[in-house]
Amino acid sequence: MRNATSAQRLDRATKKTHKIHAFSYFSPMNKETSFADFLKGENSIQLNSVLEAIADATAAIHQKVAYAGLNDSTGTAGSTNVQGEEVQKLDLIANDIIVAHLQKTAGCAAVVSEETDGVLPLDNDGEYVVAVDPLDGSSNIDIAAPIGTIFAIWKRTTTGTANDKDFMQKGNAVAAAGYVLFGSSTILVLSTGKGTNGFTLDASGKYQLSHPAISIKKEGKIYSVNQGNASKFDEGLQSFIAWCTQTDKATSRPYSLRYIGSMVGDLHRTLLKGGIFFYPANKGETKGKLRLLYECIPMAYLVTQAGGAASDGNQSILDLQPTEIHERTAIFIGSENTVNTCLKFLKTEVLA
Repeated sequence: MRNATSAQRLDRATKKTHKIHAFSYFSPMNKETSFADFLKGENSIQLNSVLEAIADATAAIHQKVAYAGLNDSTGTAGSTNVQGEEVQKLDLIANDIIVAHLQKTAGCAAVVSEETDGVLPLDNDGEYVVAVDPLDGSSNIDIAAPIGTIFAIWKRTTTGTANDKDFMQKGNAVAAAGYVLFGSSTILVLSTGKGTNGFTLDASGKYQLSHPAISIKKEGKIYSVNQGNASKFDEGLQSFIAWCTQTDKATSRPYSLRYIGSMVGDLHRTLLKGGIFFYPANKGETKGKLRLLYECIPMAYLVTQAGGAASDGNQSILDLQPTEIHERTAIFIGSENTVNTCLKFLKTEVLA
């Protein structure tokens, strides 16, 4: 084959590459741990049933997201949710998929969603309730940027038909929490109180353990915030942002600014690379924009289980007592030392 054409050489190289990839992903030597196998023996039967239903639902959402541009799923739905925000078509599709999967499983007594006004009762015999943001960062849908699903699960506190009381529980009472990132890969990150683990969706539509025992760095060199709103922030936070951008070799500054505009995308990077993500309240306000039950609590639980920290600026997110379904809060979350540094700037401003 000394005189092989370029096309022939390319064909042989391609076949060789395919063989390498086939071996890497499907060889028995690299046997994966499936999501279902990971859950076995770890939790109650009903909790595992709810978690598997959510995993299956997000695998179905993955398909809708991947081909949104081909099936008329992009753009707005022509309505607003209970918070007065414009709803995207995929918001409703994702919400319907999750609710349908939870309806079919034993264990889920009720669900609360960003796309519903209140509690949606399901199985009166279910032991758990689910709070979910079906599609976080949906403004990124039309540009194919990272988006995701966020959820938290509590053991219910009432009997009969589930109601608001079942959801008015602190984050430190969570039975499980997680998110699914729809990006270059589809990754489910989960904690049931025994650390934080990540699972990647494979070609067959099943999650396989890919990021075992995630541990966030104590300090990070990346800060994530919508800096375009900096003029609306309190002076202490403006000082922290200025500190992040200053040059100081001893502390490896300036830090890098990274902001995707979806909490899942920004938190996933923060979790794996370290740093801080924050979405504060504006000057003169006591609440932030992000929802406590189905955005901040689950993310705080995951990051804390990975060794990080999460605060509303005054106390741990996991210690906050919810008072309403769609309650909002400020959040500062990420590497423990970096979060604490940010909080010092906030307290300095308050003391001043």
